[in-house]
Order: sequence, then C-alpha cells, then structure tokens
Amino acid sequence: MPLKGPAALRRVVACSSLLVSLYSISAAGTDTAAVEEGKFILHKFENPIGQETYRITRAGGGLSTVINFKFTDRGGPVPLDVTFQSTTDLSPETFGIRGRTSRSSRIDDSVVVGADSIRLRDRDTWTTIPRPQQVFTIAGYAPVTMQMLMIRYWASHGEPKELATVPGNSVRVEPRGYDTVETAGGRAVLRRFTVEGLIWGRETIWLDNSMHVAALVSTDAEFDHFEAAAEAYESSLGKFVSRAGTDQMAALAEFSRGVPGIHRGSIALVGGTLIDGTGRPPVNDAAVLIENGRITAAGPRGSVAIPASARVVNTAGKTVLPGLWDMHAHFEQVEWGPIYLAAGVTTVRDCGNEFEFITAVRDAISEGRGLGPRILCAGIVDGSGPVALGVARVDTPEEALAWVHRYHDAGFQQMKIYSSVKVDELKVVAAEAHKLGMTVTGHVPNGMNMYDAVRSGQDQINHLHYVMAVMHPVLPATATRIEQMKAYADIDLNSPESRKAIEFLRDRHVVVDPTVVLTEFSTASTEKPVVSFEPGAAKIAPELAAPLTDVGPTPAPVAKIEEGILKKSLEVIGALHKAGVTIVAGTDQTVPGHSLHREMELYNEAGFTPMEAIQSATIVPARVMGLDSDLGTVEPGKRADIIIVDGNPLDNLKNLRNVESVITNGTLYNTPELWRSVGFRP
Repeated sequence: MPLKGPAALRRVVACSSLLVSLYSISAAGTDTAAVEEGKFILHKFENPIGQETYRITRAGGGLSTVINFKFTDRGGPVPLDVTFQSTTDLSPETFGIRGRTSRSSRIDDSVVVGADSIRLRDRDTWTTIPRPQQVFTIAGYAPVTMQMLMIRYWASHGEPKELATVPGNSVRVEPRGYDTVETAGGRAVLRRFTVEGLIWGRETIWLDNSMHVAALVSTDAEFDHFEAAAEAYESSLGKFVSRAGTDQMAALAEFSRGVPGIHRGSIALVGGTLIDGTGRPPVNDAAVLIENGRITAAGPRGSVAIPASARVVNTAGKTVLPGLWDMHAHFEQVEWGPIYLAAGVTTVRDCGNEFEFITAVRDAISEGRGLGPRILCAGIVDGSGPVALGVARVDTPEEALAWVHRYHDAGFQQMKIYSSVKVDELKVVAAEAHKLGMTVTGHVPNGMNMYDAVRSGQDQINHLHYVMAVMHPVLPATATRIEQMKAYADIDLNSPESRKAIEFLRDRHVVVDPTVVLTEFSTASTEKPVVSFEPGAAKIAPELAAPLTDVGPTPAPVAKIEEGILKKSLEVIGALHKAGVTIVAGTDQTVPGHSLHREMELYNEAGFTPMEAIQSATIVPARVMGLDSDLGTVEPGKRADIIIVDGNPLDNLKNLRNVESVITNGTLYNTPELWRSVGFRP
C-alpha cells in the first residue's frame, strides 16, 4: 500500500537512499523492461491540446529515458523528442532534445557529461564547459518528465538552494506546502513546489508520494498559459490553476516588498520638460504637483505653488510624460507587472486570459497588494474547432449570453472574439455586450472577413493583417502559402479594395491595434538578428534568450517577401492614420517591456509624428476605453500616471526608451530596480 499524507511525503523527499534503491531494484530486470512509464495531458489555457509520454528502462547499469512530447496549438503542431541517459541516482550522462517548444521556436541541443567537463551542442556548434559538482540536464518548461526527474535528483542530492543545469544556468526549487485534491481513486495529498530558472518566472508543480508529477502550471515559449496533468488528476486541473494563481499572488506581493518606492502625500516634479499628451507644445522648466495620487497642478514652474511638505524630484534635463498604455497585453505571469512599469507602461488592456488568474492579478494590483500597471480586461470567447483556444466556448446563443454576463459581472470592459466564433454567436455577444456598456474587440473569425465582423458588432480589430486581408483581390482556394504572402506584400493602396477598406474603418469608427512588432519579429533570422532592430533583446532575462533570439536562417526568397510584408504593413498603417482611422499601440507581448517602444517607433516610420506616436499609447487609448477624463494626459484632476524620461522623445522618439522613473498609484519607482527584480538588465 502506498505511503499517504504529508509525513510520508517528507520522508520520500528527504531520503535519498529510498530513491536510489527504488531505481536500483527496478533496474534489476532485463534491458527492455520498463522501470517506469507514464503520460501527461498537455493544455493551453486549460484546453487539452496534446500529450507527453515517457518510458524509463535499464541501460548499461544505468537508466535510459525516452520522452515524446507533442501538442497542436491553433492548428500548428509542436513536437519535441527527448532522450536522457543517467546513472541509477539520476546523475546525467547524456541528454538530447530536438523539435519545437512553440509554434515559432525550435530547439536542437545535446549534452555529454564527463567526469570533469561537459560538452554542449547547439545545432552544429559544440562547446566545452567545466562540470559543476552537482548538475542536471534540462532545457526549458518542456518536457514535463524532465522536470519530474530534476526534482527527484534535487531531492536525492541534498535539496541544494541552487542547482546548476545545462544547457542553461541554475534552477531554484522551493517546497511551498501541501494540497489535497480529489481523484477517481479518492483523495490525494500532493506536495507543491515552485521552480525558478527554467523559464522566465515561476512554475508551480505538484508531486505525489511516489515523486510522480500530478500537475504542472507554467507558461510556454510563447508566454501563454500552459498546463500538464497526469491522467488521474485531469479533472482537478482548474483547482491546480487556481492554487498556482494564489501562489503567484504571494510572489506578486514579494515583488512589491522587494522594490522600494517613494510614497508620500505630495510629490513635486520640478525643472523638466513637460509633454502633457494633449498635443499642446512642450512646457520647459515645468513643475507637476502630485497629491494623494492625483495631479493637482501642472505647468511652468512659476505658476505652480509647491508645498513645503512636498517631496521635490529634480527633473532638469528630463522629460515628464503621461504613463504609457499597451493595448494588446497578455498578462500571463506576475513578472509582467514590474516589466510593464519599468518600460513606463501604467495601463494595459489584457486581450484574453484565464478568468481566475487575471481577475486575481487585477484585483491585487488595484488594491495595492501587488506591483504592476492598471489592468483593463477583454474577456476572451471562442467557438469549438481545430484552432480553438481556451475554455470559454460560445457555440450557442445561450453560451454567448452566459459568458458576456460572467465577464461583465466581474468588471471586464470588453469582450474579445477569437478565431472559431460563428457569426450568429458573434452577433449575440456583441449585442449583449453593447447593451451592458461593453465594447467588442478581437480577431476576425475564420470564415468571415473584416467587413463581416464589424457588421456583426465588433468595434475594434486586433492585428493589422485582418485589415490587409481585404485590401488585395480574393485568392483562389488553391493558392500556396508563398502566393498568399506575396499578396500581402503587393497590396496597392490606391486599389478599389484598399480605398473601400480604409473608408469603411473610418466611417464605422473602428479601432485598430496593429501589433506590427509581430510582423517585424517574423523577419528575424541569423542574417537579421532580433537585436538589430530591437535593442531591448540584449537586456532580457537569460531564460528568454533561446525562445526570443535563437532564430535560424530564412531562405532568401521567403526573407524578401517577409520584408515586403513589413514594408507594406507600415504603408497601410500610415494610410489608415492619414485617413483618420483610430490606431492604438499594442504588442501582443513579443519582447517584454521593450516592444511597446518599438511599436511606437514603427508608427513614426509609418508617418506618425513623434507626438502622434506618443498619443497612440496615452490619450488615444484612454479615449477608446472611455477613461480620458481620468487618464491619458498630465493635467490637474487626473490620476498621477506619469513617467520621467532621459532626453526628449519629440527630438528622437527612441529617447522614450530611457524611462528613469514611473509613478503609479501615488508611488514613484526607479526603473532600474524594477528591471532587475525580474532578471532583466536596465
């Protein structure tokens, strides 16, 4: 009979000899006999999308582990194969991992562990490093089996505070307590751990009393919510997600305590140049007075009376501006909070998330229990289908009504339409949302075009390519992928199709967030590294280096077409802006913190003045979200969402990247501390 309860779990985790003997005894059979085998169901946004299987056998006096990991994400296959050879106590000997870690990222690494050194292969390049005394081989969040074996190794080798890993840096495993869940066989007591260092931020993982993984709550290489569960625990996935969210709330509070800020009744920003966001000319030698989180005065220094009790901040040589907005965020881990603030972002619109997670994070920040920007929420819904995302299904009018009311009652400002929603349900979602005072944003669902979506009730469009799709002649169903790409690159902005699209968006007052940084990011290759156009990529946390910057070569013909699409995208944005279509800046994440600045720089290249680019991330989104009476500019009576920048972004928009301080909720933070709190370089 298996051991049960916390006491038994502590015995298993603490006793290395028990683990060693378990493997030694199991390995006494034939070479082909399985020591252990298992399966995990893989999920994105709690929706099952694939599985991972593993098999451990005896091999040459040690153990051989073979892992097959595969899921399909919105129609894109993500396969990954791993082999791991170890001694019976799980000390690594060889490790190989090959395949994809997301729809857009690949990996092809191997490791050979010697007595004194370790040989590492990254694609075709081999390097040699000294061997740490204790080391484990693992690469990122996947596969789950390697995380399970890593924690077993950690537990049986003295539970080190930090465990060296290759390829990679070091990992920190922290026991966080015990949770009881229901299974088909009864109640199970599981031990909860957090893991830091494999990916950017924390993962939460549960093991049973035999040191088998019950569930993992993490984020994948696209920053999306990712979960895995052993079959016996599949029905409890929602509880695991909720419990992980509670743990992340505790982490959010820890971030807040670790980053000190200036929080006084009065703060006076004196001597800098004020760009208030209204479009008025800058004010030199300005003063801005903040009292209890509100702006009470802003203008020339001589016109502002500064109380003797105010904390005076010298901003000479700096520029004072409104806090920025990211209108296409996915706040899927608590580490985004300090990152957004460090980049000067004081408000984000979250464009689709797990309901329990985003409401908890939003409330923690608004109540002062966590560190991050103000979060406005767009509640995501989707229909069933091969590219469906999440669990908020609206396959019937009744389901559509139910989800609109659930999001509305939870304080969401918008509904977010995803790719598999059918036209009848879209109309129901939009009509009910409008009745309740919400607006509707999102993708253009499959089988519709931009005109269909807007006529069915969408007020806003996420991603420029849905607009560009109606600007070229309709392609035959037999068109190849290259032919489809060329159609975007060859759009004629003077064609009837283009003029019709622009006029339609303008006349219907449709808001577009282009997320053109994603288009530019797709042009990255070994010939055009990410850092060549996004300098922030050189400052990211080490765990993000591979998924964000490790790009392979692109065939010359394809690279040329992708560059053509980027060039045409900027031309389209410029034409929309010139015609009076409302454009708001958003990133869909990309390079955390930095990509909002790049999005605005690309608008500048597209024809926006620096002031107009700044307004696309300040007063314009505030108006779009109906909050311009309270946010979006530096004016008396408004909330003190303010950034202090070194240099003048009207002279060079790239100066906007030099955010030195940010004020939110009446507290001033120095941004270097915010960057460092989550592993980035200032």
